[in-house]
Amino acid sequence: MRQLLKKIRSTGRVAEPAPERAGDGDVVLRGSVQVRHVDAGSCNGCEIEIGSAFGPVYDGERYGARLVASPRHADVLLVTGPVTRNMAEPLRKAYDATPAPKRVVAVGDCARDCGVFKGGYGVEGAVGDVIPVDVVVRGCPPEPPEIIEALRGLTGR
Repeated sequence: MRQLLKKIRSTGRVAEPAPERAGDGDVVLRGSVQVRHVDAGSCNGCEIEIGSAFGPVYDGERYGARLVASPRHADVLLVTGPVTRNMAEPLRKAYDATPAPKRVVAVGDCARDCGVFKGGYGVEGAVGDVIPVDVVVRGCPPEPPEIIEALRGLTGR
C-alpha cells in the first residue's frame, strides 16, 4: 500500500495532452466521435435516413461514429430540420452543453436553408442562423452514405 501511495505521489497529476490543432486553428477530432442527434423541427425524413445510417446495412459505428443520449457526452451535434421557434433555445442549450472541441453537422436541405419550410410562421431559420455549422449534408433527405461520409470527414477516417 505504501509503495502505491509513493508512486501516486511521485507521478503527480496526469492529464490528457491538449487536442491537436489543424493548420487553420481547428481542433482535429481523433478516434471515435460521439454523436448527439437533435431534431430542430424536421418532417422526419432525415431521421429515417440517420436511422438507416446507424442500422445494420450501413453500420456507421464501424467508422467510429456512435449515437449518444446527451449533448454532454457528444463531440458532434447532428441537427435536422429548420429550426422552429420552439426549438431555437433548446438547440442553443444543447450546443452550449456540448464540450469543446465540438462540431455541428446540418443534415438535409431544411437544416441548410429551411427548404420547403422557408418563410413559415413557426420557423426561426436555418441551423446556421441559430448556432455555428461546420459541415452541411445536402439532400432531401440525404442518403445514409452521405451522412456517414460527413461524419468520417470529421475524424479523417
